[in-house]
Amino acid sequence: MDGGDAASPSPSPTAAHGSTLDPSQLTALQSIGFPTVGDPCATPSPRDNATACDDDAPFRHLVSLRLANCSPDLDLTTTALHALSTLRSLAFLRCPIPAPRHFPSDLVASLRSFSCAASLRRLTGVWLSRLQNLTDLTVIGVPVAASGPAIILSHMRHLRSASIASTNLSGSVPHHWHALDLVHLNLSSNHLEGPVPSSISVLGSLQTLDLSSNALTGTLPDSIGDLAALKSASFAHNSLSGPIPVSMSQLTLLVHLDLSSNQFNGSIPRSLSKLKGLKFLNLENNNFQGVLPFDASFLQTLDVFKVGGNSNLCYNHTLLSHKLKLGIAPCDKYGLPVSPPPDRSTRADTSDYSDNGGGGNDVGADRKSSGGGHHGPSKLVLGVAIGLSCFVFLVIFLVCLSKLCG
Repeated sequence: MDGGDAASPSPSPTAAHGSTLDPSQLTALQSIGFPTVGDPCATPSPRDNATACDDDAPFRHLVSLRLANCSPDLDLTTTALHALSTLRSLAFLRCPIPAPRHFPSDLVASLRSFSCAASLRRLTGVWLSRLQNLTDLTVIGVPVAASGPAIILSHMRHLRSASIASTNLSGSVPHHWHALDLVHLNLSSNHLEGPVPSSISVLGSLQTLDLSSNALTGTLPDSIGDLAALKSASFAHNSLSGPIPVSMSQLTLLVHLDLSSNQFNGSIPRSLSKLKGLKFLNLENNNFQGVLPFDASFLQTLDVFKVGGNSNLCYNHTLLSHKLKLGIAPCDKYGLPVSPPPDRSTRADTSDYSDNGGGGNDVGADRKSSGGGHHGPSKLVLGVAIGLSCFVFLVIFLVCLSKLCG
């Protein structure tokens, strides 16, 4: 009988078996204040709460539970948690209740997904590390006391998605990785320090990497180019320095790259323009220098491109129009940023800078011609005055001479 059930398609809900939720689980839901209108397995849950059940008979069992907007008085008793040990997914959303001291071992073994957003007040790394069978971990907006993410992640070898963000988590980015099938990793908005380790390259399945808004330092490792599946990477708002690794141009699937608000320097690799799928590129507020290596055809393939806030970076006016409003100056003939133009009120010529330094030469020429104009009129007036004086003197001399002769 069991073998036949396993081989056949899953039966439909209550209509197939006439089964309802296990009474012990119904009691557990009621004890934690979950709104049970009718059969939780057959009736959509009200508000933001949600349940999902298996198709067992005679009683069905919860496999997914989301508790949202909980009362602060809600009490997750050990008895209730024991009754809910069939859960494979458990989520808390805006539930300002204390975290249970521990989950029953049966529940720990069953859980594959755990999510906690602005809930459970405060967690510890040790508490989270006990959930060893997870494939999906999300902790956002909850203080987590731990020496670093490694104490949490090193016990979860089956993880495919890990988001531990806005948790005040300190320490460093892990150097040793055990969940080699990670697809999504988000450690943003924490207090992580130190470098991005070269060992991160072992995460060959990684598609999303977000390490933004931490206190990371050092350079990006060349091994970053080994993350062949990477589609989105953000290192924004850190203190990373050095050049952009040329190996980053090997990330042919990359769509989103954010390196903004760091201390990256050197020239921007032209090879980034080889990333044909790239749609978002943010390089603003760094220390890049030299000539922007991109032409208009590449920039037109981007949905978002930001490069302002790099005072030593400039663009070739013959390749890019000022109408793009890049936030950087055009280059002179030496490949250096041209100084800002004079105020329009003091100069009639408001044309664009040229890439051969014409703007700078124009300013110099204006100053030179202005200087010459200052001395020129004075000499002319002096010459005219002397000429007129001589003419008057000559007229008087001739008049006097004619009288003497007469």
